Amino acid sequence: MAAFVLTCLLGYLAGSVPFGLVLTRLAGLEDIRKIGSGNIGATNVLRTGRKDLALLTVIFDACKAGLMALLFKDIYNSEFLGFVAGTMAIIGHNYPIWLNFKGGKGVASTLGLMVFMTPITGWLTVATWIGMAFLKKYSSLSALTALALAPVYAFIFNSSMSACFYLCLAVLSFYRHRENIKRLLNGTETKIRLKKDKSEQNKETK
Repeated sequence: MAAFVLTCLLGYLAGSVPFGLVLTRLAGLEDIRKIGSGNIGATNVLRTGRKDLALLTVIFDACKAGLMALLFKDIYNSEFLGFVAGTMAIIGHNYPIWLNFKGGKGVASTLGLMVFMTPITGWLTVATWIGMAFLKKYSSLSALTALALAPVYAFIFNSSMSACFYLCLAVLSFYRHRENIKRLLNGTETKIRLKKDKSEQNKETK
């Protein structure tokens, strides 16, 4: 019981570190919670025009869940506690104590958990995200499609336990994306943009 509580607590605290906010602040940019979607994740960091910071945010957010999962898996020799630690890190990212429980949507962290704990499933899920992003240009749709398929991949290539964890995380992700889903349905969701609009570029040069 003590091991489970410690795993939950440390996993949550590690996940609560808002790397997107920290990196943009260190770079001297405005508070990303005041631009775009107001989210602290990589997609909103990308809206600052700093693709390098967005990439670093993805990496750090993925690693904080994946590494915590591996750490507790090895410490207690328990795959279950590994998944618990990673899942709590994702919950910490979504509801960070440091930001009044207003965090991101946990996509990068969820993918990180999958890649570190179940590499085949993880990379298949990443590939699904990339494929959907290339085809449809919607980050939210790509994430929802990929995470919805992840439990299927896990059941085929890994274990029913991992599939159960990923199913729960997919449900959480759909909940966190509920506003995105509404915009997707009414056709107002913002597409992925790797370059700024000409109007934005003109504003910067004035």
